[in-house]
Amino acid sequence: ICLATQDTEEIISIVTAIAPVFGGINLEDISAPRCFEIEARLQNLGIPVMHDDQHGTAVVALAGLINAAKVAKRKLSSLRIVIVGAGAAGSAIAKLVSPLVSDVISVDSRGIIYKTRPGLEVYKLNLARITNKKNLKGSMQDALVGADVVIGVSTAGILSGKDIALMAPRPIVFAMANPMPEIMPDEAKKAGAFIVATGRSDFSNQINNSLSFPGIFKGAMASKATRITDEMKLAAARALANLVKKPASDKIIPGPFDRGVVNAVSSAVSKIAKRRS
Repeated sequence: ICLATQDTEEIISIVTAIAPVFGGINLEDISAPRCFEIEARLQNLGIPVMHDDQHGTAVVALAGLINAAKVAKRKLSSLRIVIVGAGAAGSAIAKLVSPLVSDVISVDSRGIIYKTRPGLEVYKLNLARITNKKNLKGSMQDALVGADVVIGVSTAGILSGKDIALMAPRPIVFAMANPMPEIMPDEAKKAGAFIVATGRSDFSNQINNSLSFPGIFKGAMASKATRITDEMKLAAARALANLVKKPASDKIIPGPFDRGVVNAVSSAVSKIAKRRS
């Protein structure tokens, strides 16, 4: 259902009005910061409501990260990650991943996000509270020095080979901007990247939220869950990762037409939902 409005109150009112005839609602293409308020205020409708640009993307990114760590022979918990972009997807990835890894540093157009940075919006202040444990300050390049992973959810061309060269040896690069990534795979690999993923289907390792939201909603609705929790998202990410039986540098995530994806994700989500009920 396409709504001819970008007004927060109108969107909330319309979704609330139509909710009784739906088993779940997947929100799409609502930009930050209003997407955070809209989703939060729709959590008491008695059906699962999820903003896919945030959480669907975060689930698939985490699944790819789990397998990338395996291929790189690194412990997930030891990884230091820089997320370039602090909008809907970047914020959700940081929130989902930060409890599982050594540290996450979020970067926006003004540089590193830290707790005492002047002029922080409320949602970025909330992000600062769960990331950047050492309260690092400075530019994107300052954040990248020695980092194991960079996840780009920003704009085309914002990363260069010189930026990748600042990172730890054999870094993992997720350049997820569409249609043009933050850095092209060949340039990233030339600069030393070991594993590269993008949001595009014409490169290996496509990180696309279409891998997650159908199974998440199927599992949530089948188990009569009224909300989609972080625990469900983590289970969905692990289920996606486990579908790749032999992860490799060019195969860290299932393909979009893998017939096992929806059932694997829905089963994992349903198990968590039933355990909580």
